[in-house]
Amino acid sequence: MISRHLISRSSALTAAIAGLLALGLSACTSTAGPPPSSEAGRPYRIGPPDQLVITILPAPEIQRAVTVRPDGMISIDLVGDIPAAGRTPDEVANDIEGRISRYKRDAVVTVALTQSLSTEITVLGEVGRPSTFPLNRETRLVEAIGMVGGPRAYAAKDKIRIIRFVDGQTKIYLTDLDAIEKGDLSTNYLLQGGDVIVVPPTRLARLGYAIQSVLFPFQKIFGFGGSITRVMVTGGTM
Repeated sequence: MISRHLISRSSALTAAIAGLLALGLSACTSTAGPPPSSEAGRPYRIGPPDQLVITILPAPEIQRAVTVRPDGMISIDLVGDIPAAGRTPDEVANDIEGRISRYKRDAVVTVALTQSLSTEITVLGEVGRPSTFPLNRETRLVEAIGMVGGPRAYAAKDKIRIIRFVDGQTKIYLTDLDAIEKGDLSTNYLLQGGDVIVVPPTRLARLGYAIQSVLFPFQKIFGFGGSITRVMVTGGTM
């Protein structure tokens, strides 16, 4: 019985290795999407719990510090609740101007973003501390990876992906950390809220993880020691 079980496991291991080798070869045909520079210049969209300062002129000046509520609304003197989530600061200002004009002639409204708390990015895969954190300032790819402990030893640094949801579609941008470290900053993209950065393992490491998962139940039989670290990588096929 044990012999048959080991043969079955051996067949599974062989199949896993063959599948991963095929996966690695197909990775060579993957192509990078267009650079996300155009999206990087898109206007900021407000979301909960962003903090804003609303200023209404002329005198007597009205100035209020507000926090976008979970329902996406803010409250302003004279006009009550105003929808803010999903809109730009200018769009919110124009809405307030239109509503308050009946109470304040020639009103000029400015909306300033004081704290951007609605934008977060996630870094996954072969990094020191995979995590999610808010995007409180302009942040580029290298900075984000540095904030989570940098790439691990078996990271495929030339195949890092930025996954971004744009206009109802998911886009994937390939970046090359090896090239960036050599001075080529063309793929050191400016990040946006909601971006997911995936640092995949190398093909050799991916193969090793597959073999490890097959052999895990037989570690004691074959005398393998040491601890096993499991790394989860999400995203499309490399």
